[in-house]
Amino acid sequence: MPSRSEMLAVLGEKRRAFLSFLEKRVGRKDLAEDVLQDAFSRSLDKVPLEGEESAVAWFYRALRNAVVDHYRRNGANDRALATLARELEEQVEPDLDERNAVCRCVSRLSETLKPEYAAALRRIDVDGVPVQDYAAEAGITANNAGVRVFRARQALRKRVVRWCGSCAERGCIDCTCGEPGSTGCAHS
Repeated sequence: MPSRSEMLAVLGEKRRAFLSFLEKRVGRKDLAEDVLQDAFSRSLDKVPLEGEESAVAWFYRALRNAVVDHYRRNGANDRALATLARELEEQVEPDLDERNAVCRCVSRLSETLKPEYAAALRRIDVDGVPVQDYAAEAGITANNAGVRVFRARQALRKRVVRWCGSCAERGCIDCTCGEPGSTGCAHS
């Protein structure tokens, strides 16, 4: 019976064949590399030690399963991102009075975000540019733009809650935290 290290060496020698097998199924070399690395890392401690042929056949089955997992993961991610992008497009713009009543901290704290997050919020939420149009401006996909603005909103929300305290709990309407000389929520 061969040792585990001998079986791993056999699988390593077949790497090009495994990669070719995967490229035909996923269509791109970089994706095939990712799937192969993932399959190697998940499977190497489970390689059967009965012989070279059974180990190679077993690993091809593991690769088939890895391809199926890859497509399932990507399909779920794509559906979630598409849903998020649609939801962002369907959001209703607040009226001018409501926008003016919102905490000044939001504007100031948005400037402390990563530049790409601040730009996404400014263009989509402030300027009212549709997510699709912002994506084209930024040179990214609509799904990526949707995720970027979602993450930017999350990051901004956390900063507002941290800075404004109880004002944030009340929706930051008529907030005094952003007034000159303020050091945070006066209502805490």
